[in-house]
Amino acid sequence: MDGALAELAYAVDELGCDGVTIETNAGGRYLGDPAFAPLWTELYRRRTPVFVHPTSPPHAAEIALGRPRPMLEFLFDTGRAVSDLAFTGVFPRYPDIPWVFTHGGGVLPLLAERLELFRTGLAGDPGGPTIQEQLGTLWFDLAGTPFPHQVPAFERAFGTDRLLYGSDFCWTPPRAVDAQLAAIDAAPQPEGTTWRELTTRNCARLFPRLDSAPGA
Repeated sequence: MDGALAELAYAVDELGCDGVTIETNAGGRYLGDPAFAPLWTELYRRRTPVFVHPTSPPHAAEIALGRPRPMLEFLFDTGRAVSDLAFTGVFPRYPDIPWVFTHGGGVLPLLAERLELFRTGLAGDPGGPTIQEQLGTLWFDLAGTPFPHQVPAFERAFGTDRLLYGSDFCWTPPRAVDAQLAAIDAAPQPEGTTWRELTTRNCARLFPRLDSAPGA
């Protein structure tokens, strides 16, 4: 944790980074683990955006059935990490951390209502913000295969006010990034705008510095 806090300060204060990146779990320890509280406290103090990229879950070799882990396991690990943050109360405890999750939230658009069902069932009368309310405070990007199905499902679940563009480069090769952009441009566009314009406006809200940058 001391190393993580030092790297956060170095990245933001000395390198001028706009945010930091973490993964959905670290050696099988998910983000709701109390050991990570000092990092969340510092991110909250700084209001620093934190981008969360999925990685392999514990025992991935056994559950991936010999297939590439990013195909399924990454999408489920995003859902697993977000649910852990929600169920352990991290999101409402640190409300000013701008969290960004990739791949349209992975499986979350389909599971949000199920998570809420279990939240209320496990706790009886849990109080506090619902799962939907907590997820409504998060940001998500378009990396992966946003069209024709994922973004429409995402829009129905969470709207588009916090949707950003994401290419998944450098893990996704340039040719696949070009194909993803072509799919975004060919998809039905939001009323009165385009996906490019919408995600650009959203990005400017998350990173106001970029709104006034040359060429913005």
